[in-house]
Amino acid sequence: MSYPGFPPAGGGYPPQPGAYPPQPGAYPPQAGGYPPQPGGYPPQAGGYPPQPGGYPPQPGSYPPQAGGYPPQAGGYPPQAGGYPQAPPPGSWGGGPVGGYPSIGLDSLSNPGYNAGMPGGTMPQPQAPGMGYPGQPGQQMPGYPGAPSPNPPMPGYGGAPSPNPPMPGYGGAPSPMPGYPNSPSPNPSMPTYGGGAMPIAPPVNRGFRGTIKDYPGADPLKDVEILRKAMKGFGTDEQAIINLLGSRSAMQRVALLRAYKTSYGKDLIKDLHSELSGDFRKLVMAMMKAPAEFDASELHSAIKGAGTDEACLIEILSSRSNAEIREINRIYKQENKKSLEDSISGDTSGHFRRLLISLAQGSRDERETVDISLAKQDAQALYAAGENKLGTDESKFNAILCARSKPHLRAVFHEYQQMCGRDIEKSICREMSGDLESGMLAVVKCIKNTPAYFAERLYKAMKGAGTKDKTLIRIMVSRSEVDLLDIRQEYLKNYQKSLYTDISGDTSGDYKKLLLMLCGGSD
Repeated sequence: MSYPGFPPAGGGYPPQPGAYPPQPGAYPPQAGGYPPQPGGYPPQAGGYPPQPGGYPPQPGSYPPQAGGYPPQAGGYPPQAGGYPQAPPPGSWGGGPVGGYPSIGLDSLSNPGYNAGMPGGTMPQPQAPGMGYPGQPGQQMPGYPGAPSPNPPMPGYGGAPSPNPPMPGYGGAPSPMPGYPNSPSPNPSMPTYGGGAMPIAPPVNRGFRGTIKDYPGADPLKDVEILRKAMKGFGTDEQAIINLLGSRSAMQRVALLRAYKTSYGKDLIKDLHSELSGDFRKLVMAMMKAPAEFDASELHSAIKGAGTDEACLIEILSSRSNAEIREINRIYKQENKKSLEDSISGDTSGHFRRLLISLAQGSRDERETVDISLAKQDAQALYAAGENKLGTDESKFNAILCARSKPHLRAVFHEYQQMCGRDIEKSICREMSGDLESGMLAVVKCIKNTPAYFAERLYKAMKGAGTKDKTLIRIMVSRSEVDLLDIRQEYLKNYQKSLYTDISGDTSGDYKKLLLMLCGGSD
């Protein structure tokens, strides 16, 4: 597949004097080239973004003269036989023996970026197919035209990219809009420079739930099994557990219509009359769509004697904007009253304002982080709390409810650097009551969502009695989101697996179904 304008007409890459293959002294680039020297990002003059005379390339270099890279016969795009063979190590393309260093996005600094240029050994490339072009047996990840062997990794090293894949560099096989110097192809990503250094977002390793769609599930066959389990004398609970515990929320909700279609009866009513206790509560929770379940949990947290503030904060601080808007829609439809009105009627003061802000579902959701803005926010929080008599709660509210989660993680880091104290400690010193626990929960949830839920689960089970409502809500609502990560955090922080604690704290059919949601011991 060819790209318009590529190879660039009469131009070369890299633009070192002396064309390609480079003369001695051209590659590895001298100071100011690419990769940047330590302290390079935002790059120094001569780096990237290109200076005049950089890239777009000078005439006379690429396409290479005979003997250059790739070799003419079987050049690029490759003739039958795929990519050109690797040049010998040490020449361009074979790279110094041992591959190239990782970009080290996992920490915010850039250790090893060119610590290992010739003269030191280099860490091996971190993922299959991430070698430099031309290493034997590997696809060339960044060359336009080759769909990358690992699309989700536009960056260099092993860390997920902080922004949507940048066309052409290890990610999306897309036209090359960025040649030469066109405006950035993805506007949401500020061009490097000006202090906008993205922070590595928390590592997202694909799907982290324990319950997936069951392949080839047939709702009509499923409801037949349920009907058989409930018909006649006694109930076959094990059949119900095996079925519901292996279907995703979407598949479980589909059973409601299928049951009515097949038997003209209401599945929820039948289950309700056949089951009892916590097992029944868990099954009822599992038969609702996620947003519907959240809306009903919020409703029961607000109505009745006393408000379950922790439940309100838990749901509103951990759901995405789209999820919160859907919850608002369903809440109003079911209760003939908006969620915001219910919150206003049942809470007061700054805590009410915190909940209403979260319930808007309009937090910034961009993935990029501007460090200079994060520093400003950290200073504003310090000025609103530790640094004055009394506390300006509305400043905390504005920053914690409106800013994006990656940005807030950077703010908390800057805050810690600036005043040597965790933001949580400051909140405990400055606030009290519901507002304190609310703000704390928001901060914990943003800092590390799985650890926040692990703590909620731990507290629901420890001590006398189990807070089954919380246990059911978290197990059901996170089973298709991040329950694997929650299990890891649980084990790390409490030295026992979640599976073990659930086994010891619950019993009977209720326990069996919870353990199916949990998905295994760690």
